[in-house]
Amino acid sequence: MGVGSWISRAISRVNARSPRSAALAGEGKSARAIASIIDDMTEIIPDGLTSRRRRLDLASPCRIGWPPMARPRTLDHGWAVVAGLCVTETVSWGIIYYGFPVMLRPMEAELGFSRAEITGAFSAGLAVAALVGLPVGRWIDRHGARGLMTAGSVLATVLTVLWAWSHTLLALYAVWILMGFAMAAVLYEPAFAAIVGWFPARHRDRALLAVMIVAGFASTIFMPIEAWLLPRLGWRQSLLVLAGVLAVITIPIHALVLRRPPHTARPRGGAAPPDDRPGVTLGAAARTAVFWVLAAAFFVGNFTTNSVTVHVIPFLSERGYSPAVAALMIGWMGAMQVPARIFFAPIAARFGHGGVTAAIFFVQALAMAQLALVSHLPTLVPMIVMQGASNGMATLARATAIAAIFGPLHYGSIAGAVALGANGARAFAPVGASLLRDGLGSYEAVFWLMAGLLVVAATAVAITLRPERSDR
Repeated sequence: MGVGSWISRAISRVNARSPRSAALAGEGKSARAIASIIDDMTEIIPDGLTSRRRRLDLASPCRIGWPPMARPRTLDHGWAVVAGLCVTETVSWGIIYYGFPVMLRPMEAELGFSRAEITGAFSAGLAVAALVGLPVGRWIDRHGARGLMTAGSVLATVLTVLWAWSHTLLALYAVWILMGFAMAAVLYEPAFAAIVGWFPARHRDRALLAVMIVAGFASTIFMPIEAWLLPRLGWRQSLLVLAGVLAVITIPIHALVLRRPPHTARPRGGAAPPDDRPGVTLGAAARTAVFWVLAAAFFVGNFTTNSVTVHVIPFLSERGYSPAVAALMIGWMGAMQVPARIFFAPIAARFGHGGVTAAIFFVQALAMAQLALVSHLPTLVPMIVMQGASNGMATLARATAIAAIFGPLHYGSIAGAVALGANGARAFAPVGASLLRDGLGSYEAVFWLMAGLLVVAATAVAITLRPERSDR
């Protein structure tokens, strides 16, 4: 029986017994729609890939005193949360993150500042988002995601308007430093934290997968729209239109759809009930080797991915490729992310989160090795496939591995701490790769260094997350 069918039957039973659940019948329709979409995606996966279940990794906090996982009463509103976040993540990424590169050239032409000066504002925002990820995660663990993500959408809307009104470099930097707070409050990490508490482990990967697959089309949807608006309205008026879209779509969904899982909600006028979800605190997680291995590995992986995104065009241009062809390669790397994410859940079910995560870093290492050997190879197609697929799985692997290893109870805090390095690498990578190239003398040396570090990361993850055994 598919997950969608099981969900529909469960919703019918609960609605028949519970007046409160019957009141959520409208939300149940959204739940069934999302469940149906996920079942349709997974029907193309061979059954053999999902036939085996694996036990928790040796690093699992089950060994340090987790209580057993309580089964959620219903999944209907959990899937409604997933449906809402599919929409808001797509819009938020498409406008806040992917809007900047589209507006870059017209901003450069009108404001009169260099590209490095303008992109520095974007990097500053990414750095702030990385730094505040930990307190954002702690807030969500304690208070839920609705208030924070709603406030983040309001802030992002206001700042997009102020971005359109920026006339000086100081104003642009001020907007994007504050935008870092908005990004930390509305992009993937808070969305994942809003989801994990609604689902037991067997459904959690698919819930996260649904959001990432839909949001993976953010650049495909919004960059052409933004490019279409530019010659018709100019970059300032285009941003005002996009701010309106951001407000109309994301604010009401975050305010009306998001809520805490029922077993964590605080009764009105009473103390918070004891939480029976499994999990360990950030402090306990930070005392394990697996926490630091994951943090370091995802730092290396994100540094590599974002270095390639920024530097592959000048590198390939130096090797005789046209800028248009090099840019097309980046586009195809992005296209490879979607099929990779579809196959993530069954592969993780078969080989475990540790095995999949280690494989992601090893495949990235192979991609970097091929990129370093570009002058001696007839094609870069394998590199495009490997880099795109591994990048597509990496964010999903980080979210699901943290939830599987440390549990959902303090997921926001732990994910925020791991994301501090991973998202910090995103901000530091463009400058860091340039410094490495100057120090090592060539891009090839930089790519070989990255490949070596990724092999070390893959090995460390494989050893630290070694499964105890698999059921036969």
